[in-house]
Amino acid sequence: MGKYQLIATAAMGLEALVAKEVRELGYECQVENGKVTYTGDESAIVRSNLWLRTADRIKIKVGEFKAFTFDELFEKTKALPWEQFLPEDAEFPVIGKSVKSKLFSVSDCQAIVKKAIVERMKKHYKTNSWFEESGALYRIEVALLKDVATITIDSSGQGLHKRGYRTDQGEAPLKETLAAALVMLTNWRPDRPFIDPFCGSGTIPIEAAMIGQNIAPGFNREFVSEGWKWIPAKVWDNARNEAEDLAKYDQPLDITGSDIDHRMVKMAQENAFEAGFADLIQFKQMQVKDISTNKEYGTIVGNPPYGERLGEKRAVEHMYKELGQAFQKLDTWSIYILTSNEEFEQFYGKPATKKRKLFNGFIRTDLYQYWGKKPPRVSQS
Repeated sequence: MGKYQLIATAAMGLEALVAKEVRELGYECQVENGKVTYTGDESAIVRSNLWLRTADRIKIKVGEFKAFTFDELFEKTKALPWEQFLPEDAEFPVIGKSVKSKLFSVSDCQAIVKKAIVERMKKHYKTNSWFEESGALYRIEVALLKDVATITIDSSGQGLHKRGYRTDQGEAPLKETLAAALVMLTNWRPDRPFIDPFCGSGTIPIEAAMIGQNIAPGFNREFVSEGWKWIPAKVWDNARNEAEDLAKYDQPLDITGSDIDHRMVKMAQENAFEAGFADLIQFKQMQVKDISTNKEYGTIVGNPPYGERLGEKRAVEHMYKELGQAFQKLDTWSIYILTSNEEFEQFYGKPATKKRKLFNGFIRTDLYQYWGKKPPRVSQS
């Protein structure tokens, strides 16, 4: 088993949550802007892909160095041990980005990194011919930040938010990774009721169900690194068996999603069926103002319309008022609402217990948190 430097990339504002997940998998880590870095073996690569709910991708860091000139970029890239990662038939496209660096031409940086890898591989595989690239995919990225080049290989393939259950989605779908984060930032426990009053295509309730039953989010999908020979199939089998053993399929759940649009409710039902939760999550068509329940100590998580478009603002503000009125009675419930509307508390009619800044795609939002009464302690008799 080798040791690799791993990077779990994260949306802004979710780094601490990703780090918590990495530590729960048993790996010490460091938190940086937009990423969490740690060291692990092949098993760590596989388990990170299977289990991390809030990370975007798992990348393997091949090297990091200062590069002020193209010559420097070429020589330092060529000095890296590419033969440890890339077989002779590897398909290895190079993507790139550059921020605040002397080497600002991304296309030139990509071409130079590609050429340097080819030179290293030619020497190692003792060939002068061009590589056919007909084998497994290794997507390489050169990222320059303040003249420091970080070169990585992506082990995930499609982003980790692609869980494999979303057959359809609405106009502004919430990423599965952010939906999972919203659930994880609450005080919800699987033995308590959970409601999403703006369920859309069902992402938040489905992620809640996966968390509630401790189902690995990557369990039902494939990863590009499954085709890499240096990660034995047995490592994947062991990790999937571990995930199967840790799942709590018999954990009862009380999760409800509602939406004003009947088409979204149907879509949410189809997605829940695909995720294996058809009988566990209830979806219904309903207006927010009609939400009421006799249950106690539950959690509400909602991602309502933000009113970003002209003409929608008034209607959305009115809906926020109705939201505040409908939830007034639920004093034992904890309520979490994500919106970019900076006057939300004013319309809702109550200041939040706490606010947390998050990004929904490129939209800066706040998670307004209203904590309900704590349930009475059960006396130990």
